[in-house]
Amino acid sequence: MSEPITHGRVLRIALPIVLSNATVPLLGAVDTAVVGQLGQAAPIGAVGIGAVVLSSIYWVFGFLRMGTTGLTAQARGAGEPGEVAALLARALLVGLGGGVLLILLQGLLSAAAFRMSPASAEVEELARQYLAIRIWSAPAAIAAYGINGWLIGQERTRGVLAIQLWTNGLNIVLDVWFVLGLGWGVPGVAAATALAEWSGFLLGLWLCRDAFRGAAWRDPARVLDPARLRVMAAVNADILVRTVLLLSIFVSFQFWGAGLGDVTLAANQVLMQFVNVAAFALDGFAFATEALVGQAFGAGRIGDLRQGIRVASVWGLAMAVLLGLAYAAAGPAVVAAMTTSPEVRAEAARFLPWVVAAPLAGLPSWMLDGIFIGATRTRDMRNMTVLAVALYFAAAWPLTLAFGNHGLWGALALSWLLRAVTLAWRYPALERAAA
Repeated sequence: MSEPITHGRVLRIALPIVLSNATVPLLGAVDTAVVGQLGQAAPIGAVGIGAVVLSSIYWVFGFLRMGTTGLTAQARGAGEPGEVAALLARALLVGLGGGVLLILLQGLLSAAAFRMSPASAEVEELARQYLAIRIWSAPAAIAAYGINGWLIGQERTRGVLAIQLWTNGLNIVLDVWFVLGLGWGVPGVAAATALAEWSGFLLGLWLCRDAFRGAAWRDPARVLDPARLRVMAAVNADILVRTVLLLSIFVSFQFWGAGLGDVTLAANQVLMQFVNVAAFALDGFAFATEALVGQAFGAGRIGDLRQGIRVASVWGLAMAVLLGLAYAAAGPAVVAAMTTSPEVRAEAARFLPWVVAAPLAGLPSWMLDGIFIGATRTRDMRNMTVLAVALYFAAAWPLTLAFGNHGLWGALALSWLLRAVTLAWRYPALERAAA
């Protein structure tokens, strides 16, 4: 007998993820605020460029979190504990191997990133220092995606919260110590993040210790089963394409903003922290949908699928409204706390209404992502993302040329709308596959 999908169950899954995810962009906000105390625009822009380059590369591996969640939830729903353990082993192998590859390719990645960026020479040099240090935590950061996805797929979201609180709490402490205490500047921000990411990965392994007590995780025949690997590869490849396309939107936003000047780049970096907080917080309800939809698919329960979507969406909408109101009320004060530069404060104030609207504008696309990931309908996700991103780029550059930074923010909001419309178009096919 399956557990009923109630408001209480959804909140038990979602609230730890809301808190966990909210700490991720809050960490970026602390990074920005710490270097903002130096009173210059260049260090803020350098941390923004360096973080978006490395995070974008890491997020290419976002398929590991999403694919692992959907597959683990479906294995759990189908009553296959051995496959659940084997999925963790596969995710760790992919994550650690991918991180080592990035370390080996760091020179090429850095050169390619800065060839595309029109930032000033001072910003670029500081950003290079940031990347050269932080790249050494790539294996831990990427493998942690697999750990988090595995925990979410089993509704063990308190474990995800514990990992994030520890990692980001340590990062904040080290940020303040290295930058304001020791005077290390931008390299201090990078060193703090690298050390914290390795510590979080080790904590994640400890939280997964139950899976290591059985034999399934170390059974080569099970872990490397060709049929299972083909399914995992297909799901992850689709999500990889989708992730790269979405990252192209955020990278273009960052780089086109850099072309508008260092002050605009810094203001956008400050404002993007509001968007990140909204996206990560609301993703808590999307992640709950992933777990519930995945288990419903694994067990063949269409009623549970619909109920999980309904309940999670109600709570997501409530959270989006609250975030928008909070941004409207406290946004100017938060901006002032994040930077002491008068020019950056004034520039950020001009574009604050865009981030006030962001939670409601982005919610439909983020919730639909969760639905399709849980169902592992990744081919639909890939194809609809191709369409949405193509339409975004067709509009983004003309809008930016015509309206400057307002056009750039408008294009970002348009990208969320396009993703929601295209995925909603494919939702009926998802239900037919679940029936």
